[in-house]
Amino acid sequence: MYAIEAEGLVKRFGATTALDGVDLFARSGTVLGVLGPNGAGKTTAVRVLATLLRPDAGSARVAGFDVVRQAHEVRGVVGLTGQYAAVDEELTGTQNLLLVGRLLGLSRRDARRRSAELLERFGLADAGGRRAKTYSGGMRRRLDLAVSLVGRPGVLYLDEPTTGLDPHSRNELWGIVRGLVADGSTVLLTTQYMDEADQLADDIAVIDHGKVIATGSPDELKAKTGGQTLEIRPADPDAVERVAVVVAELTGVAPTVRGQRLSAPVADPAVPAAVLRRLDEVGVPVLELALRLPSLDDVFLSLTGHATGDANGNGTGRVS
Repeated sequence: MYAIEAEGLVKRFGATTALDGVDLFARSGTVLGVLGPNGAGKTTAVRVLATLLRPDAGSARVAGFDVVRQAHEVRGVVGLTGQYAAVDEELTGTQNLLLVGRLLGLSRRDARRRSAELLERFGLADAGGRRAKTYSGGMRRRLDLAVSLVGRPGVLYLDEPTTGLDPHSRNELWGIVRGLVADGSTVLLTTQYMDEADQLADDIAVIDHGKVIATGSPDELKAKTGGQTLEIRPADPDAVERVAVVVAELTGVAPTVRGQRLSAPVADPAVPAAVLRRLDEVGVPVLELALRLPSLDDVFLSLTGHATGDANGNGTGRVS
């Protein structure tokens, strides 16, 4: 059963087509990761599914409700955390949650109970009485996510939720997302970090130039990209060329060289051992030798023709 079903979504802004026939499907109780470079249409798709934008063509249903004809019902079952925290920094953490609870129609008693529950769940109980402007970036992000959960939404949109967070705060947020899904929530996650999608997403849709160009689980997308990659780092930096000759001879492919590290695609799992034996025979010790599956960065490069980063190929190891 799908919690999100979008077919043929089109959205134009003047001469710019942000969505050009986008199809997105999220299974109930899972995380759908939406990846793409800057300007690909990810945020526009989220805004359409959250009823903040009306599509020019196509249709979408969330929890069984049409996003155009039943927008009010959709808003009652979804939560949205955007790219930047939307909490009122002059209010305390508790006051932010109480405000949203009251706006959603909760009684004062129920709003206070729900606020206390969320502050405890997100590790903010001790900071509930402090103004949000005194919070760290990670705390502010957790409060923002807590605010989006006051109404107990069954479907949650997370639009690049960890942008700007340090690794510790990112890991904390990952744990929260896993907990939400374990409790039965459905999450649509747009992210600029490939490892984030790999860690959290059950299914992935890759968007480029307003079109979905690939879908599947992380492992399925990696399998489509090709076989495994052999990576080698010799102990002696001056031995890189000698290693390259050996790798090319045994793999049939000239390796890619980045500094002291070499890599080459490998179809036969016996090749790494053969390479190591040959290097030992010619007296070239290695510091590292590994065989790895394609990463989502490799998938993105294969699908779009440029590295993760912006649509012009300014690779940064991330997409947005």
